[in-house]
Amino acid sequence: MILINLLPHREAARKRRRETFQAIMVASALAGLAIAGLIYWWFQMQITDQQDKNNFLRGEVQVLEKQIKEIATIEEEIAALQARQKAVEDLQSDRNLPVHLLNELVKQLPDGVYVTSLKQADQVVTMQGMAQSNERVSEMLRNLTNNTPWFSKPELVEIIAANVSLSPKDQRRVASFNLRFRLVRSSEAQKADAANEVVAGK
Repeated sequence: MILINLLPHREAARKRRRETFQAIMVASALAGLAIAGLIYWWFQMQITDQQDKNNFLRGEVQVLEKQIKEIATIEEEIAALQARQKAVEDLQSDRNLPVHLLNELVKQLPDGVYVTSLKQADQVVTMQGMAQSNERVSEMLRNLTNNTPWFSKPELVEIIAANVSLSPKDQRRVASFNLRFRLVRSSEAQKADAANEVVAGK
């Protein structure tokens, strides 16, 4: 006996496939949403973690900036103290400079030269005087340049011919000069002496 299925089996199969497809789509959508949610949550955790690190770094940077300012202030104080120390040392070394000035002038002035005026401003000394001739002035400049470490950069400002009255009948022609030179500090003079000794030793 032949059995014939007259039920709409194709439509039932189609309906089952449609329902299966819809279920798969819903499950896929739910799985996609769950995965997207997990990814969003992971990114949020990463962002929060990075923000915490950034806040920590900002705090550390502020601490370092404060320390840098304190170091800069300390360096300024050190520089100021060093400047004061140098000023005190210069004052201590300069207190004997007038002695060296007069002592060296006595040694370096040739015969026939005498000083009429001597002025010191800081390290610069201005000297006026009379000499028997221009040659005596030249000899004095050579002495001040080469023979003493206590004077440097002697410079003849002016030299003029003048007359000096020794008596009503005795008139002498002399050279009136005006020069200036720099008085060297004790520390610099000692260095120059040491350098000259090294050169002489060679």
